Amino acid sequence: MFSLRGDAHKVFLRLKNTIDDGESIHQMKEYREIQAIQDLYRTLDSPTLQLIYYRMIKENSGTGIIPIFVSSAPWLLLLFSKQLSEFLFNGGSRLWAVFSIVYLALMALSVIIHFREKAWAAFHMEIIQTILTERQK
Repeated sequence: MFSLRGDAHKVFLRLKNTIDDGESIHQMKEYREIQAIQDLYRTLDSPTLQLIYYRMIKENSGTGIIPIFVSSAPWLLLLFSKQLSEFLFNGGSRLWAVFSIVYLALMALSVIIHFREKAWAAFHMEIIQTILTERQK
């Protein structure tokens, strides 16, 4: 099932298909995964859960190697641009094309990984906040 609407819509479509097929949503991989995460976090005491939440805030803030890599790599290439252009364009070589494809693929992969990590951190943070709020009531 191909969709450009994002992961939330894909989950909706899987949920809809599961219900339309007469199956239980409790058997869906996504549901079991969320349930397993919630069950684990519920076994932890509140102070430990709060510490985990703080760590998730750090992860969600995006401090890490991937944003640094994405922002610093172009500067490094600019620093060595003369040497790099002489090497890549020497004698009509197609090395520049290979370099460009690999470089752009690495940058795109890094950005995708970064935002997926942020999404997972936000997901865990919401589960932890829900559990902590339930415990306070």
